[in-house]
Amino acid sequence: MLILGRRVGESIVIDGGITVTVLACERGGVRLGIQAPSEITILRGEIVRQVEESNRRAPADPAAARALMARLAPGAEPAPDATQSARKDAA
Repeated sequence: MLILGRRVGESIVIDGGITVTVLACERGGVRLGIQAPSEITILRGEIVRQVEESNRRAPADPAAARALMARLAPGAEPAPDATQSARKDAA
């Protein structure tokens, strides 16, 4: 893990296309601004952990997984469903 110190107005650049800027530092936390290409999905860590936990508890239901991702990342392209591909190959 890389640990950097930044002040308000300072930024870091990741892979040449993602810029993270410190907008404010307050007692309870830090406000960050993130500029990234539209094809990059940015999610809060607690949301990712919630999805992972839901996936562990949920039955293997591809439709439910797509619906959950549509709520969390509107406009994101869903991953191809392996079960549909298998059904097409079997037909």
